[in-house]
Amino acid sequence: MSLNPVVHVVDDDDALRVALLRLLNASGHEARGYASTGEFLLHALPPDHAGCLLLDVNLPGPSGLELQEVLLQHGCTLPVVFLTGRADVASGVRAMKAGAVDFLQKPVHRESLLAALERALAKDAAQRALRDESRELHALFASLTTREREVFDLVIAGKLNKQIADQLRTSERTVKTHRAQLMLKLGADSATDLGALAERLRRTG
Repeated sequence: MSLNPVVHVVDDDDALRVALLRLLNASGHEARGYASTGEFLLHALPPDHAGCLLLDVNLPGPSGLELQEVLLQHGCTLPVVFLTGRADVASGVRAMKAGAVDFLQKPVHRESLLAALERALAKDAAQRALRDESRELHALFASLTTREREVFDLVIAGKLNKQIADQLRTSERTVKTHRAQLMLKLGADSATDLGALAERLRRTG
């Protein structure tokens, strides 16, 4: 299976879909086409595969907007660029509120389309990088013992070793040992590093 990002083109207009696929392939993108939301759900790559969706609003069966909602409900965060043959402010607002990258009207200019897809792919890459960072950080923190985590929380709160020892009712020497161990596990060299790790963990959720 290709590891390259894939642009999924979902449009029931066969001629337009083929033209879009040719354009995207000629522009260096890997693209796959589907005539309906059902076909996409049946044959698309796993939802964790990198890429984005170029999605027609009006489709036979479930609409593009409905597909966007279903994907979000199932935790699939593939960025969406919508295409529509009819200008519809309400649909555009609904799509953008749900996180669409852009809402383009047919016939779409080549430059506008490619620019929107580049933004969508960049958004996807950023989301994936953030999720990878979150998994790595949670794995690091999961390696800490309960006492090491307690020491960590007090260190980033600005407590000195003696204050931590008093609060945890243990010796300062024991606190230093726990502190050294947790810093080793987290790859940190200072309390400042620990604070930065805590902020990254908070940011990534």
